[in-house]
Amino acid sequence: MVPDFEAKLSEYAHLLVEVGLNVQPGQTPSIESNVEYAALTRLCVSACYDCGARNVVPYYGDDFTTRESFLRADGAVFEEYPSYMKARVDWFLEQKSPRLSFTGSNPELLKGVDPARIQARRKASGPPTKPYFDALTANKFQWCVGAHPTPAWAEKVFPGRKGEDAMDALWDAIFSVCRITGDGKAVERWKAHAASVRRRVELLNGYQFASLRYANSLGTDLTVRLPDNHLWAGATDHTPAGVEFLPNIPTEEIFTAPRWDGVEGRVYAALPLAMDGNLVKDFCLDFQEGRIVDVHAGEGEEYLRRTIDTDEGAHYLGEVALVPYDSPIRNTGILFYNTLFDENASCHLAFGKAYPSCVKGGEDMSPEEQKAAGLNRSITHVDFMVGTKDLSIVGTTRDGREIPVFVDGNFAF
Repeated sequence: MVPDFEAKLSEYAHLLVEVGLNVQPGQTPSIESNVEYAALTRLCVSACYDCGARNVVPYYGDDFTTRESFLRADGAVFEEYPSYMKARVDWFLEQKSPRLSFTGSNPELLKGVDPARIQARRKASGPPTKPYFDALTANKFQWCVGAHPTPAWAEKVFPGRKGEDAMDALWDAIFSVCRITGDGKAVERWKAHAASVRRRVELLNGYQFASLRYANSLGTDLTVRLPDNHLWAGATDHTPAGVEFLPNIPTEEIFTAPRWDGVEGRVYAALPLAMDGNLVKDFCLDFQEGRIVDVHAGEGEEYLRRTIDTDEGAHYLGEVALVPYDSPIRNTGILFYNTLFDENASCHLAFGKAYPSCVKGGEDMSPEEQKAAGLNRSITHVDFMVGTKDLSIVGTTRDGREIPVFVDGNFAF
């Protein structure tokens, strides 16, 4: 059993609600959870009410029934998006409901499922939920992603352990990288961490780089142009009403958007990518004029290709994120097989949708204006890790100066 488990779980719940969501009096948060996460969800519900929530709306999924559906339901089901589900997200959008969600499903949950079913579900759910997720990525309301172990995930991360032993090991790792000790002071620690991240954000915004060039011994040689008036962000974000929140716990990244048409070269993944319950390993992407023109993978290439074919925007990058190699998550030596953690152990890129807040005034632009400003549009957003111990990133300013940003995998400043 993890020492002081109950105290740490309560501390984690308060961190997610008070710092992650920063629930305000009178708001109605939603909590997207799983039946296996009930204990943590209940603690979060209570913490929301402690913050003055008007109401709290949890809703639950279940890994078993999800897999059974993908394997056995009528194929036409995956080409539909039920009206009751659209009504729910529309209501949350109308309420500007803060959204807490958890990650923790089995990384191989959908292994063996027909990729066409997965792609059909993604395409069917994309348009009906687009207004909601457009508002979320524009930070129109607070949102936060946390984590909860499941036995299948824990045993994937710690293959030499089983059952409760594996669960305890994963909980211990999650508490560690989330700065949870059981002393009730995680909120204060995260506020200090956020302040240190903002210092680097201010430095990067001051440079206003025209481009970044990535290189390492894997063979990565990639140039990424950045939009005019781009904005770097990290740790915390703000709603239009000025409410500060922390979208991911844990987080170590500082990110912005590339120009959708300004990426050239080849990039190699540094870590496997868990995608729709399948693993994609040893892959690289080739870019010309921003577009992914070729894909190679040692394993799982078909899943990667199908995801890139979700829509036209999925063929372009939407995010550039900087994470030091010497980070708390990387220093655990653990591969989590979970994007929330692995993306914060490594510099990463994402193909698909860009965050409008990454360009000055982007949240208030029309879709056409966003694209003209360099922001990519898509119904998907998939992070993949590219950071290595020898990664070099050099920024070129608009007057031609070259500034080292990363040297040997870590920030140069």
